[in-house]
Amino acid sequence: MRGTICANILTLTTQFKRLHLPQLTPILHRHHHTITTKIARPKSTAVPLMAPATTTSTTMETRILKVKVDDSNIQVLGHWKEESAEHRDGSKTKTSNLNSWEVPTTSENEEILSPIREAAHHLRTTDIPVAFPTETVYGLGADATRSAAVKGIYAAKGRPSDNPLIVHVCDLSMLRSFISPSFSSAGDEEDPIPAIYHPLISRFWPGPLTILLPNPSPSLLAPEVTAGLPTFGCRMPASALARSLIKLANAPLAAPSANASTKPSPTAAQHVLDDLRGRIALILDGGSCSVGVESTVVDGLCSPPVVLRPGGVSLEEIRECKGWEGVEKAYRDQAEVGGKTAPRAPGMKYKHYSPKARVVLYEAEGGRREVPRADVRGAVEAAGEEEGKGNVKSVAIIRTGRWPVAGGLRSQGLDDVAAKDSGDVAERFAVREGQWLDEDGTTVLARLLEINLGNDVKGVAHGLFAALRELDRRGADVIFVEGVSDGDDIAAAVMNRLRKAASDIRI
Repeated sequence: MRGTICANILTLTTQFKRLHLPQLTPILHRHHHTITTKIARPKSTAVPLMAPATTTSTTMETRILKVKVDDSNIQVLGHWKEESAEHRDGSKTKTSNLNSWEVPTTSENEEILSPIREAAHHLRTTDIPVAFPTETVYGLGADATRSAAVKGIYAAKGRPSDNPLIVHVCDLSMLRSFISPSFSSAGDEEDPIPAIYHPLISRFWPGPLTILLPNPSPSLLAPEVTAGLPTFGCRMPASALARSLIKLANAPLAAPSANASTKPSPTAAQHVLDDLRGRIALILDGGSCSVGVESTVVDGLCSPPVVLRPGGVSLEEIRECKGWEGVEKAYRDQAEVGGKTAPRAPGMKYKHYSPKARVVLYEAEGGRREVPRADVRGAVEAAGEEEGKGNVKSVAIIRTGRWPVAGGLRSQGLDDVAAKDSGDVAERFAVREGQWLDEDGTTVLARLLEINLGNDVKGVAHGLFAALRELDRRGADVIFVEGVSDGDDIAAAVMNRLRKAASDIRI
């Protein structure tokens, strides 16, 4: 039996070469290696779909590989291949499109590319996922075509196996190659990417937008990617570093956020290390993420089209695209707990983005100008009972524009303090520490922490997850958060994440 399977894989490889589909040949080679290995080894060694985030049979050294790239040298990472476009008058021009992303084979700046090449080699030759930066949050990537590699994501995160993963591609050629292996852009064939998505791809890719696509049958994607659904989510990241990693790995990458399941998403390499130290081997450090919340997920396969998860592209922007004028919201702000079916998109079913501290969120519509003192006392008591701590020692405030200093609580000694091991957190916000006093100002009730994210919603999005993590790191027992007014812009994504993180939501 083993010989027959191996022979069939090798025959397919030869056929794909004849069809001039070089992108699929390495994938088949990897499947040939995986199949022969699995036939030879006992089933008991298989990686479980879900492993508790706090237990592993073995631990490994986790290394951070710094990619020394910034706006001045970003072009070193790669470029879009120029293609000839022929016009009606017979003239030809060179144009750059999203069909093919190219990475230099040799470079004077090999020091910059070397960490990415090492991470790509790791992805090709092991089943252990790699953490890498995108413009949204840090992702935890593995070859989306190999089951053992994808199972490594679930094991490292402690992620439920019915929570589908988003597939990341470096260019449109890679996407088309596994949607329709026989597609040739040189012919007159219909584009396998549904036409409804063309306006979105033209405007928002590469960028923080995930589209839902039909999963072909047979599919090259590992079944664990889709969680048994007939569709899969796919996006092309704006990060040149991420695209170059995918290109060098020579495979689409399944990649959820690189955090322990249910925890705030990571927007810096240190956040990944805090959650996944000893569970993965490599973290590519490309600095902080520019957007700060995950991608928007849309489904154009239904009528009317819908947004399944708010994110870095707003509903307003999507409605400006042809065919998407009537797009509707199809997500809930609280986790859809208890459903028997797999969620259509990541972030829909389970509790997400939660720090260790108890989070009390105040909706902007309530018009609160400060934190009610009675609420603070009640939440502090609830946090103490919940954790069995008795008296709570640390109270934290996150402000977003309307609340006064300390949320209006009486305080003393609020001074800026350095962020703890958070990489570039200081670039996003200042952390202030002092004491919360009683109404008379004579008794210290608790240690007080404060972060002001400002009233710019993009700044709030950029700093939100990092703020929750920083207050957790500083030992906050309860965090009071000033919500923002959510309309159809990125504020909807901010409030969606906050509502899922909150232990208590108040008006």
